[in-house]
Amino acid sequence: MLNNQILPKYRVMQHQFGIHMKGGVITERNADFSTVRIRAPAGVLSAEQLRGVAAIAKRYGSGVVHCTTRQTIEIPHVDPKRLKNLGKALEKNGTPVGSEQDEVVNIISCPGNERCKFANIDTVTLAKKIDAKLFGKVMPVKMRIAISGCPNACTSPMLNEIGIIGRIRPVRTEGLCTGCGMCVYYCKEKAIRVRNGISELDDEKCVQCGVCVRSCSFNLLKELHTHYLVTVGGRRGRHPKIGRELLTVDNEEQILFVIDKIIDWVYRRAWSGRLLSEQLDELHFEKFREDIMKQVPEAGLAKSHTLTLTSI
Repeated sequence: MLNNQILPKYRVMQHQFGIHMKGGVITERNADFSTVRIRAPAGVLSAEQLRGVAAIAKRYGSGVVHCTTRQTIEIPHVDPKRLKNLGKALEKNGTPVGSEQDEVVNIISCPGNERCKFANIDTVTLAKKIDAKLFGKVMPVKMRIAISGCPNACTSPMLNEIGIIGRIRPVRTEGLCTGCGMCVYYCKEKAIRVRNGISELDDEKCVQCGVCVRSCSFNLLKELHTHYLVTVGGRRGRHPKIGRELLTVDNEEQILFVIDKIIDWVYRRAWSGRLLSEQLDELHFEKFREDIMKQVPEAGLAKSHTLTLTSI
């Protein structure tokens, strides 16, 4: 009994109070109705699951659904008296009630290298692994995680509490460069030029998108280093802010470790009632960076290309 009396508050917060208290149940402007958000990591649903959601929306809602900015689906205009049965139907459909409060909410990602010709990493698999481990975890602040397969940043990872960007560091290998200029043409950063009939790469301008590697007809530009860039503390909203670059890591195992450490750091230290972006200095972000770099010896400092809103 004594142990229960001294449990920290965050343990008490995790007690389940029923579907009415779940983060994915949102009271509408007309408080007689609720909107229910589902869990859909990376926004991926099967055709069967979509049919199931459609049937559930007809039965328990108004027959319409809303696709959200976090790559999930909401069922609006649900009678709160029917929430329990709706929750069971969603669970059976493989699309359980999602999250919207101060929790780890739906993980979003671009299509990744399975379908996108610009992507450098497998974003969807990574999103599902993060979801399986962290989704719905009660936090002092809302934690939005976004993954982009390349610096095009289609999912705006730098505007989320945690952002992940897949990058490639190119290298010019030995061989006969014809000076055709294809790499120059496709480089949006003007980081490549042809001089004396040979292409040259300006590392200071390069954002490591990898497009030049795929554009070289003679296979002279290679992938020197495929890696993940992690940003922390971004936000959207009326006062958007770019997240701070934390570090780069080389593989999926390392990125999962780093994400877990960030969540634990925020969970233990952040204050409720304020966005993470507003308290990074109070949480000693730079000290956290130093500590995590020691735990992942292979990690590197992010190559400093200062991100600004005008570059998005």
